[in-house]
Order: sequence, then C-alpha cells, then structure tokens
Amino acid sequence: MELTPVIPFEPISTNALPESSDWVAQIKWDGVRMLTYFDGSEVRLINRRLNDRTMQYPEIANISSYCKAKSVILDGEIIALKDGKPSFHEIMRRDGVRTSKNIPQLLKTVPVVYMIFDILFHDGQWVVDQPLQQRQQLLSSVVSTSEMIQLVPNHTDPASLYAVMEQHDMEGIVIKDLNSKYQLHGKDKRWMKKKIIHDLVAVVGGVTKRGNLVNAVMLGLYDDAGGLWYIGHAGTGKLTQSDWRSLTEVTDQMVLQKRPFVNTPERSKEAIWIQPLITVKINYMAWTRDRNLRQPSIQAIVSVSPEECSFKQI
Repeated sequence: MELTPVIPFEPISTNALPESSDWVAQIKWDGVRMLTYFDGSEVRLINRRLNDRTMQYPEIANISSYCKAKSVILDGEIIALKDGKPSFHEIMRRDGVRTSKNIPQLLKTVPVVYMIFDILFHDGQWVVDQPLQQRQQLLSSVVSTSEMIQLVPNHTDPASLYAVMEQHDMEGIVIKDLNSKYQLHGKDKRWMKKKIIHDLVAVVGGVTKRGNLVNAVMLGLYDDAGGLWYIGHAGTGKLTQSDWRSLTEVTDQMVLQKRPFVNTPERSKEAIWIQPLITVKINYMAWTRDRNLRQPSIQAIVSVSPEECSFKQI
C-alpha cells in the first residue's frame, strides 16, 4: 500500500481539567487503538505499535460501507462490549486471533464497534495541520454512522463527563484542544487524559500454583538499565478457567531455576520462576511506597514485547 503507517498522536496524563471553551472532552474507551488506511484500492488496519490487524476485523476493513472518501486515514478505538460496557478482555479475543479460520465464528460471538475520533488524510491530502475542530467537521462529512461505526462525540464540560465516567466505572476521559494540530509520532499537552482506572502492561516473571494449576502471576517492569523489578502479583481479573489452564501449559515449558527479578518478591517461597516472555494488561488502584501495585487485576494476556514493559509507561 502507498500510505506508510504512522504512530498516532498520544495524550499525556493530567489531574487537572481545563475550563476554557477551547477544550472538549471525550470518553476514553477501553479498547485497541486502530488507524484505518485506505489508499484508494487497498485497506489496512494498523494498531499504534504498527502491527497489521486487517484480518482480525474484516467488517471494519469494509470501508466502502461507511466512508465515502476516495482515500483516507481514520483514527479511532475498536471496542467490544460485555454487559453494556467496553471489555478489554473481550476485544483481546478478537485482536489476539492469529488464524483467519476462527474469524467467522468470532464475528458472531465478539461483535465490535469502531469509535472514530479523528481523520489524518483525506482524498490524497494530509489534514494533520488543520485544527481539530475542522478535522472533526471533515470526519462527519465522510463517515456514515451505524451500530458498528460511531463518531466519538465531544462534551463541553470535562468535569461533568469525568463524574459520569466515575459513576459507571469507565476508564476515564480524554481532553483535547479544539485548535490542536495532529502530532504524528508524538504526544503533548494539547491532548490530555485523566484516568479513573490506572493500567499498564507488565511482564510475567513467575507464577504460583494451587494444585497443578497456575492461580497467580508475578509481575515486573524493566528499568532504564534493563533490570526487571517485581511490582506485585495478580490472581484476579478477567481470565477464564480455560485461560488459566492454557497459561499453566505454557509456563510449564518456561521454568527457570533463578529468579529473573532484581528485587525479591514477597511470595518467593511459593514462586515458580519463568522466562519473562508473557505480557499482560493490568488494572490497578495505586502504587505503594515500596513500588508495588495496589489491587492489581489481570485484564488480558497481550501481544506486546517484554521490552516495552518498562517504568516509562507510568
């Protein structure tokens, strides 16, 4: 394809909410960031780590069904709902599939929604230098919404939206300057996020078992020198019994004699050390003084390289 994939604009974290009329707030969806590239003949879905996910979402790749642009790059979040709320575990069932033969069944069991919030390229021209407000107007003119395709709405009162998200245990909000250009391969305070639920991706360096089944994972993050630091263990979350059985089978083949962590985990006596190759998305409440996670819960096993699991995420 002619359009070279780009790393999308990322918001920075904030605790303060702007009150100026130049700012709008949007719901932060707990899904997978996805850019849709259409060069006029070929469609590709590429995530923020520049991995191709076209096969996983054929209904989104059918761009002619919802976008009338001759060529386009769209930015958004693909989500899957469970009990009426976005579920990262559910979307990973789609995103993690690696063979096309499983897709027809997943189309039925894990329907998705593409929440589109920006447009970078339109009919042969980059539009990233246009202000957000103008890009949103263009987006509305080329995209037709449906149950599967939605345009993320703006809210003019960030504090009120944040309060509603808290009531519904949602992930948080993103606050954007209506005058902002789209910063390719960058992040700055023109886009900000305020999270209700904190999350990160950690590497698994050990497990504990109840009987013959893994019942908790020991989590770590890398420092700048490449040292892996234990940050807590998690045995709760959204993994199913089938997930735990699969994790047991995989980790049984990855056993190490020596712990991979720089520091000594609190449950070392019961630990089975493993090669730090498996990565998981973790939700947590806060950090303790000794740099451990408070109330971590597993959201999903993810396809992220262990090297990306660093303290730089924080």
